[in-house]
Amino acid sequence: MPAIRYGEPLNVLVAAKGHPYLRDPFMAIFDTLPGIACTLVEQPAVQRLMNPEGMKGFDALVLYDMPGLDFAATHPPGYVKPDPAFKAGLLALLDEGKGVVALHHAIAGWPGWPEYAELLGGRFLYRAGPLRGTDRPDSGYRHDVDHEVTVLNRAHPVAAGLPERFRLTDELYLGEVFEDIVHPLLASDASFTHEHFYSSALAVNGAMFSNNGWSHPDGSNLVGWAKAARRSPLVYLQPGDGPATYENMHYRRMVENAIRWVVSPEAHAWARERAMRRKQT
Repeated sequence: MPAIRYGEPLNVLVAAKGHPYLRDPFMAIFDTLPGIACTLVEQPAVQRLMNPEGMKGFDALVLYDMPGLDFAATHPPGYVKPDPAFKAGLLALLDEGKGVVALHHAIAGWPGWPEYAELLGGRFLYRAGPLRGTDRPDSGYRHDVDHEVTVLNRAHPVAAGLPERFRLTDELYLGEVFEDIVHPLLASDASFTHEHFYSSALAVNGAMFSNNGWSHPDGSNLVGWAKAARRSPLVYLQPGDGPATYENMHYRRMVENAIRWVVSPEAHAWARERAMRRKQT
């Protein structure tokens, strides 16, 4: 794939909240990216901007949010379905081809909207339930995992300037990755088996760091991928839990590369070609 072109100033909308995060350390990632100006708007206000009209003047959308979950429900988490107007606006934005970079817990967003998982390429489930026509257990999490990341496609622009392998200490997920629709970019050497993770359903119901009575099939080791979200190029990067990762030079390079790639003409052409291919099947 062609290399990313640098030098053109970019304006990026960053959506956050719905999951706890450290605002200033997180936004420090973007303060170090030359030629990229980022505007942070938190949920639910950002929903008003996630449509073609609201995104005028922005070159890309970064998702670090986790909407659609009610952790104060009687039996948490409750699922909150997206407003139809928001849903229509976001789909129109993706049909327009706006580039998207999704980070870490964004993969758990809008669990009551099945298509959202298809757009991102996977799902982190806070409770067991149907997904893609089968019943799936709640997903697993594990904080502060020291693991090695391998770049699977060194020719892809998201990998520009990265070593073939590097280490991160971060939270990992044992969740759902739709390997049939994603273009793999990064893999972890961690063991994605249930005994190495904790149950998210137990955690939100008061039993943190427990896998007592919980089981989960072995999961994918993919921690980064590219895909077409309708006509939009999208990159998902699973790392991004806290300051140790925010400050990692390789992570910052990946985020910058991902933003620059999803706004490029090459990425737009790549996504359009895949959208056309889907229509023909």
